[in-house]
Formats: sequence, C-alpha cells, structure tokens
Amino acid sequence: MMQELDPHAQELLAQYRSFLPVFTRMADVIPERLKGFFADAGIIVAAVEHRVKTEGSLAGKLMLKGGKYKDIFDITDLVGIRVITFYIDDVDKVASVLERLFEIDWANSIDKRKAHEIDSFGYLSLHYICRIPESAYSDPEHQELNKIRFEVQMRTVLQHAWANMNHDTGYKSGVEIPKVYLRNLSRLAGMLELVDDEFSRIRREHTDYRRNVQKLVASGNLEEVLLDGDSFKSYLNIGPFDRLSKRIASINQAEIQPVDLNNFLPLFKAMGFKTLGDIASLVKDYSDAAYQIACFQMGVTDLDIVSSSVAPQNLCTAYILRNGGGRAGLKLMLDTLNGPSDSNEFMADYLLEQSKDLPFMNK
Repeated sequence: MMQELDPHAQELLAQYRSFLPVFTRMADVIPERLKGFFADAGIIVAAVEHRVKTEGSLAGKLMLKGGKYKDIFDITDLVGIRVITFYIDDVDKVASVLERLFEIDWANSIDKRKAHEIDSFGYLSLHYICRIPESAYSDPEHQELNKIRFEVQMRTVLQHAWANMNHDTGYKSGVEIPKVYLRNLSRLAGMLELVDDEFSRIRREHTDYRRNVQKLVASGNLEEVLLDGDSFKSYLNIGPFDRLSKRIASINQAEIQPVDLNNFLPLFKAMGFKTLGDIASLVKDYSDAAYQIACFQMGVTDLDIVSSSVAPQNLCTAYILRNGGGRAGLKLMLDTLNGPSDSNEFMADYLLEQSKDLPFMNK
C-alpha cells in the first residue's frame, strides 16, 4: 500500500505515526470525561465507544482523497467516539453536553437524522466534529491534543444495532443484493424506527404521569391516585407514617431507625388497597390500635431503638385483626414482608395472642 501512495500521502502517514501517542491519549481521555459529564447531567447512556483509525484504514483513505488534506490536522476522524443512547430524546441531551465541553466545528458537523431515504434508519446519527479546548483539558506531554479534531457519533441502541446488522448483510459493500432482501431490510428499518419513537413516547408519558402523581400527592387528593410503585414512592416522601412512628417511639423514648418502606407496597395491594386514599384512611382509622399494640409490645422492655417499619406493620396488624383476617391474615402479612418461613406461623400466633385483649379488639 505504501508504494502506491504519492509523496504527500506518505508524509501524512508519517505525521500520523508521530502523533499516534496523542491519538491514543485522546481516545482514553475523551470517553472518561464524557462519562463524568453525563453522570453530572443525569444522562444514562448505553455505551461510550472509542477507536483510533488504524494505519491501514488511513492509507486507504489517503489513496482515494489524500490531496484534500493539507496536513494531519485536516483529517477529522482519526479519533472516533460513539455515544449510544437508549432513547432518541437523549441524543440531543448528549449533544448539549458536547457543546458545553468541546469546541464544535459546525461547518464539518452533520445531522444525518434529517435524512429521508427509506433505508437510512441505521445511519441517522448526529455527528459532531470537536476539539478539546485548553480550558477543559490539557496535557503538557501531548500539546497537540488541543489542535487535533475528532469525531463524535451519537445514536440510539436500535440505530446502532441496525447499522451493525445492515453492515453484516453486505449492504454497501460492493456486493449486489437481490431487491427482495433490500425491500425486507427497508421494511424492518421502518419498524425499528417506529419502535425507537415509541420507546421515547412511553418514557415521556411515564414522566408526565410521575409529575402528575407528585402534584396530586402534594395537594392531598389521594383518592385520585392509584396505588403503584411510582405513587407509593411519592407518598412515602411526605412521611405518612412519621407521626405514628414518633408516638410509638415515645413509649420508651426510643430512637427511630429509618428503613426502606417500599416493601409494604405488595402487602397493601394484597390487603385490597387500590388508592393512596385507602392507605391514608388506614392511618387515620387504625393509628390508635397500632399504638395499643406497640404499648403492649414495648411496655415491659427497655428497647431504645425502633424501626420506622413498626408503624405500618402495626397498622396492618390492627387492620387484619379488626377485619377478621386472623392467624392466616397475619401469616400472609409476615410472609409478604419477610418472605415465607415456618417462623412466621409462630409469630402470627404470638401477635394474635397478645392482641386479643387490647381495647381496639373489643370495640
């Protein structure tokens, strides 16, 4: 290959060899800095890939169009970065990070998402040609690092997968493919593009739903909020069991140990609760009963630390006993919270026995 290159192309190739340590350093630094900025911005990406163009690949490029490059700094894809996102919307978020972190060569950057060819799905990436400003990063041992431009491609997981599959079929490889196969590939590309759009739409709707739930919870309109993972998490943020927990802790002047209460969601669902309003009613109607259970449990102990789970568990205990759930209902509660165990049967018997003479059971 070297013998086929003209003197100018050979000079460019010699420059490439001399700057190879700089290219390698860039391929190490850029992805790590991008990952840090994505984390700070709350952007979750599927992958950040990088590569340095090989000498053979560069030689092939110089054979075709080496005359258009004055020196090695005119070649913009010697270092390539690819950022793969889960959602279409995140491509623009990634681009905004790049715009803050790097100098963008807008004249040579291209948004291939604006293409309208029927077979263009796998190539709808956003391509930025970038340069690292000294204010962002510099390396005294590799000062050329701030002069060399590099390419960043941004696309979704589905676009990336399609591009790889399409490449493996031999498309654009110079091998003629029967039209029926090309037609089927185009149909599949259209389906994948719809799926990509649908994933983003679902995420937007889910985000809107979460925001609406948070507003309803904050406003106190709990009867309108269906009980699910998102709504229960928002409900826990307002501390619905805190008042009862403090009341129970005051029995022994105990310290409250906070624990995750999300494991009560399947229990509340098993008990037939449909909305957050149902849980709010539980707190309102059964707090005294839950407190009576705690007094009986703690009154003869010197326990000085109680878990924040004692409040919702005692509420559920009181509800089950008052509504005829008995031993079976208590065991279901314990199995749901702690996992099935033979010891739950003994604990259910114990709770049933210690609660039978409490005032709330005789109303």
